[in-house]
Amino acid sequence: MAKSYASGVIAASVEQVWQAVRDFNGLPTWHPAIEASEIEGGGPADAVGCVRHLTLTDGGAVRERLMALDDIDHSYTYEFVTSPFPVRSYRSTIRVAPITDTGHSFVEWFSHYDADAADEQQLGQTFAQGVYRTGLNGLAEHLGG
Repeated sequence: MAKSYASGVIAASVEQVWQAVRDFNGLPTWHPAIEASEIEGGGPADAVGCVRHLTLTDGGAVRERLMALDDIDHSYTYEFVTSPFPVRSYRSTIRVAPITDTGHSFVEWFSHYDADAADEQQLGQTFAQGVYRTGLNGLAEHLGG
C-alpha cells in the first residue's frame, strides 16, 4: 500500500483552520485546483457517508465519500468513489493540530492507496505536491498567513 503525505504550519489558530477545513463542501474556498463542490443529494456536508462531487480546474471530476469526521481531533477521512487517478481503495485524512508555543496550527494531509507499482511514484508526487501541498498553500493564503 502506497502513502502520500504533506504538512505545513499555518499562522492561524486551530479553531480558525478547522472551521475552514471542516466544511467537506468547502474546498473551492481555499484549494486552487478545485473549481466547484456539491454534496450529492443536497444533504449536510458534515454527515458521515455523504458524497461530494468535485469539479477540478482542469475540467476533471472526483467523487469522494466522507468516512469519518472528528471535531475533537480536528480531522476527517474520506475515500474516492470515482476519480481520474489509477488507484484502488484510496483513503485520505486531513488533520489540524495546535502548535501550543505560537498559537499557530500544524496541518497534515495524507493518503493510503493501492496502485500498480509502475504508477506509485507519479501518484505519490501528484498527491503530495499537486493536491496536498497546493491545498495547504491555498489554505494558508485563504487564512492570511
